Amino acid sequence: MDRLQKILAQAGVASRRKCEELIQSGVVEVNGEKVTALGVKADAAADIITVNGKPIRGENKLYLMLNKPKGVITSATDPKGRKVVTDFLHGIKERVYPVGRLDYDTEGLLLLTNDGEFANLLTHPKHHVPKTYHATVNGIPHGTALERLQKGIKLEDGMTSPAEVEYVDVDLDGNKSTVSITIHEGRNRQVRRMFEAIGHKVTRLRRIRFGELGLESLHRGKFRHLTPQEVKELLDGARKTHKVHK
Repeated sequence: MDRLQKILAQAGVASRRKCEELIQSGVVEVNGEKVTALGVKADAAADIITVNGKPIRGENKLYLMLNKPKGVITSATDPKGRKVVTDFLHGIKERVYPVGRLDYDTEGLLLLTNDGEFANLLTHPKHHVPKTYHATVNGIPHGTALERLQKGIKLEDGMTSPAEVEYVDVDLDGNKSTVSITIHEGRNRQVRRMFEAIGHKVTRLRRIRFGELGLESLHRGKFRHLTPQEVKELLDGARKTHKVHK
């Protein structure tokens, strides 16, 4: 017997937090009885559990990594008909959803899954999972500007946590540079806003690493399945960083 929200999340309905909201909204039933309390337990193998009248089913858990192109929405669907990340998952019939977000103009490593527990562990703020980006910016940030990023930048929504930064490439003729930056948060447009705060506009942003998982040689617009070892390392890393930051 498990808590109902855990069963729903493991079945790929949504993240556990969203599943709790579904239960409280009254759209979940167990053996024909509406359930709105979060403490209710059920047996996924024996009970008939429905969401909006449709029975859930146990799904094979999928863990995918996509090299998201620029100009694609990080969503499973879009009412306006714009291109979304799931359009690139050719051959995947199961419903999966993104783990966190990448902005429309940001490219690179994006995880997708139907495992709500996995998604919640990697995206919850308390776990401080590191994410590394390569940011190409106008101009060449001087040392003191990079030090501001390292110590934390004051944005309109508060101070950022300290970041790890280093030069990747400097183009003196073109007056631009590429900087590697590792953050442990996931605020909206955070990296772009951090560089704007030190006077350097980001012209290209690419996420190359999520936790210990690197993009490596995966081509733009292509995806692959994570190995069981990679999934374990991501989960272990999230739990480890949570203990460190307690």
